[in-house]
Amino acid sequence: MNDRISPQMTATPDGEAEISLVVRLPWEDVARLGQEAGRLAAQMQRPVTLDEAVSNRLRSNALGAHAKPAAMVPPSASVSSLPARPPAEQARQAIDRINGTA
Repeated sequence: MNDRISPQMTATPDGEAEISLVVRLPWEDVARLGQEAGRLAAQMQRPVTLDEAVSNRLRSNALGAHAKPAAMVPPSASVSSLPARPPAEQARQAIDRINGTA
């Protein structure tokens, strides 16, 4: 995290906190977040944003980390290693996966 710029933290009416961040992700991770949002939407039976999917994933990982610290897995370990492809091809494939047309 860059110490020169502090992210703004806001208290929400439901008693939680909101922090706005800019995160650079590989397209494969974006596709996985889309899949997570789809699973969460099916579970909640309503549309879900990627923000909600990320928040849900962070909460799930945080709860699991407290229960079993040895079971923590670095975020990069959950993404399979794939051969390098041009960014445009990565984007197209990720979008196809999100749309279910892959």
